[in-house]
Amino acid sequence: MTNDHNIIIGIDLGTTNSLVAYADEAGPHLIAGPAGEDDVLLPSVVAFDDAGRVAHIGGEARAHAVERPTTTVHSIKRLMGMGVRDLTDDLARLPYRVERRSGEDGRDVATVVIGDKCYTPPEISAMILRELKMRAERSFGCPVTKAVITVPAQFDDAQRQATRDSGQIAGLDVVRIINEPTAAALAYGLDRTEHATIAVYDLGGGTFDISILRLEDGVFEVLATNGDTHLGGDDFDHALIDLFTREIRGQFGLDITTPAIKQQLRTLSENIKIRLSVRDSAPVEIAIGAGRVYRRSITRGEFETMIAPLVDRTIEACSRAMKTAKLTPEGIQQVVLVGGSTRVPFVRRRVAEVFQRQPYTALNPEQVVALGAGVQASLLAGVQRDILLLDVTPLSLGIETLGGAMGKLIPANTRVPCRASETFTTFKDGQTNVKINVLQGERELTKDCRSLGVFELQGVPPMPAGIPKIDVTFLIDQNGILNVSATERRSGQTASVQIIPSHGLTRDEVKRMQAEALQHAREDMAAHHLIDVRTTLEFDLHKAEQMIERYGHLLDVPGRDALVAEIRGLLDFAKQCTDPHVLNERREAFNRMTIPLAELAITAALHESEEAHV
Repeated sequence: MTNDHNIIIGIDLGTTNSLVAYADEAGPHLIAGPAGEDDVLLPSVVAFDDAGRVAHIGGEARAHAVERPTTTVHSIKRLMGMGVRDLTDDLARLPYRVERRSGEDGRDVATVVIGDKCYTPPEISAMILRELKMRAERSFGCPVTKAVITVPAQFDDAQRQATRDSGQIAGLDVVRIINEPTAAALAYGLDRTEHATIAVYDLGGGTFDISILRLEDGVFEVLATNGDTHLGGDDFDHALIDLFTREIRGQFGLDITTPAIKQQLRTLSENIKIRLSVRDSAPVEIAIGAGRVYRRSITRGEFETMIAPLVDRTIEACSRAMKTAKLTPEGIQQVVLVGGSTRVPFVRRRVAEVFQRQPYTALNPEQVVALGAGVQASLLAGVQRDILLLDVTPLSLGIETLGGAMGKLIPANTRVPCRASETFTTFKDGQTNVKINVLQGERELTKDCRSLGVFELQGVPPMPAGIPKIDVTFLIDQNGILNVSATERRSGQTASVQIIPSHGLTRDEVKRMQAEALQHAREDMAAHHLIDVRTTLEFDLHKAEQMIERYGHLLDVPGRDALVAEIRGLLDFAKQCTDPHVLNERREAFNRMTIPLAELAITAALHESEEAHV
């Protein structure tokens, strides 16, 4: 990157965690948070206070969820571009309120309600994006305004548009939307020169994608994609939650209804899932009130039986993708795992079975998408020029025709950007207006497909039915965003629209949210600065505790006790203090207190090293 104007960051906006990256001549790099180089994962969680104001974003917000589940928003990605009617199963599992808001033209917009305030999913996602933007700005030391953002390959137009809206609200020019499996392939292919066909199996917290790509002479071509935008590790957790809920009802006659216990179950289930990835069993203990405790042990085998139907759905999608690409397992040279949920051993076994080879696991599955986004960003910024990316649209696109049929103009798995045109006509004598219903889906009837939007071509000359010639053109840009136009040949009358999906936000709404973000930018920046300073202080205190635990015996007792007391006092002080300048001063003073211990620790460590080599 030669100057500030060329800086473009890559963002993996995930269901569970989000990351930000960039790439230079040396390759892609993750951008860490204030706690240091290992602080690269930002939990995709936003916590609010009772008044509906943002209190925490990331790790602190996730901790907040245990005590205040109804004001802590997680898994917002599953709500992006969705209406309430699409979210029946999700709503029953969420501890926070989601209500239907009726937008223009009867649009169904899912809205999160916190206290007296309402937030759309793009607004909440924008809060996460803004935090990642600030990480990048701290790293570069200058404003960052351009980004590449990844989305699941199966995200439809509404979901992609919602992601772009989030970026705009966060103050980012989203220069490219890139599919997550394709981003992973970019990261994977950096140092590869040979030809290869690669399957990218991407199982995250809330979404699943399988993409089959061909790598040849620096060109990544997507041959096929398939998946499910409502299938992921969250559903593994819910399988455990459902088991515990049933057994508690059977053992104690108690239905779990309180948000606090629901959140406790969610946190416990997530931890059990992680533990069963490395152990054969895990203990379960849940206090349910009145001195009653639900206890059991769960084995890896039980867990695998529970999630088998979910994993089978991903395997079926893999088979469909291979069929679309006209490939057998023998035609695929490498299988790449992406997403934290691929750490589950059962998932890895089933993937190995369907592709008849062990998957490639050298890359960190939680980081690879962000790294690939950083590579794509560098390509757009002109830093790297030796890779070409050819992506595809995941679902067919068309318009409603006579009798409620779906007239497809662009089939699924068509390479983007692309253009398609087809000629239609009127079906009533003297018809002067034509309403065009833009559809997305694989079914043949309108009622079985998703309406992306409706617009009207006016001023058609009144002629007998079937005489007017109306050319409808679909144009999908490199981001997968759809533009539709219609022209009547004889009159030259034209209408066009960039599809604003039925579950999305209007341009005015996005502008309003941008203005609000700008209006509150100063107070937001101040709040984030306080959080950063507080986090840094708490991190230093934690490191000091670890150093005392290992080397504290080298200090005299009064000195050690003084340090311990100072740590305890500062931890309480940090929670209460709202002046970042004061916190920084206390941090600097504390770090000076730890110098004698640090010197003793260095001497001891050198001595241990010398003894180890004797």
